[in-house]
Order: sequence, then C-alpha cells, then structure tokens
Amino acid sequence: MSFMSEFKEFAMKGNVMDLAVGVIIGGAFGKIVDSAVNDLIMPVVGKIFGGLDFSNMFIPLADIPAGTASTLAEIKKAGIPVFAYGNFISILINFIILALVIFIMIKQMNRMKKEAPPAPPAAPPEDIVLLREIRDSLKK
Repeated sequence: MSFMSEFKEFAMKGNVMDLAVGVIIGGAFGKIVDSAVNDLIMPVVGKIFGGLDFSNMFIPLADIPAGTASTLAEIKKAGIPVFAYGNFISILINFIILALVIFIMIKQMNRMKKEAPPAPPAAPPEDIVLLREIRDSLKK
C-alpha cells in the first residue's frame, strides 16, 4: 500500500474527521467564552468590587520611565517586564467557565444516550441442538 493511500485511509476514518470538527468548533466556542468573560462577566465583577479592572492589575518588574502611561498595554509597549496577575485571573475564570460548560454538555450528551438493548441470547451450536433432540427422543 502506498504512503498516500495509507494516509488517505487514515485521514478519512470517522474518528479523525470527528476530531477535526471538534477542534474547529472548540476553537470557535473558546472565542465565545473568552468574549463572554472579558465583555460580560469581568465588567460586572469589576463593578461589584468598585470599578476594579482585572486587565490592568500588574506589578512592574523594572522602573517605569517618566511619561509612560500606567496601563498594562503601554508598559508592555515600553518593553518593561511585568507580572500581569490580573490577566491571569481573567484567563483562569475563562478556563473555569469553559470547563464547566463542556462538563455540562458532556453530561447531557451521556444522559441522552440510550442504553443499548441487551443482546439476544446466542443460539446454541447445531451439534448441541441435535444432541438435545436425540436426548428428548430417547426419553419418549
């Protein structure tokens, strides 16, 4: 079997195609959750905690030159190393929400799966059937 035909057989298997679809949908779903966290949840959390903005929570690891704005983007643009723990908090919340949603989806999918009906008992082999018939006829 040639390399290309082996590759084609591998790539067209159902599992590989399902994985590809799952990765694409997962990437899109990750962007939706990221937007929900950054645009909907974090502003509400910030408002509850008195205007707290997690995206600008950082500790500069070097001196900040005079005239540089004290936002994370400007300090990073100036090339100053920072310990951006606020960004980490946002990404951590994003991960927790994404993991929770995936857990709920898998739990619902497992609930929707119907249990397979029990397999009918296998028919006994023909020689056993013949021996039973002989036995029954001898009893008569």
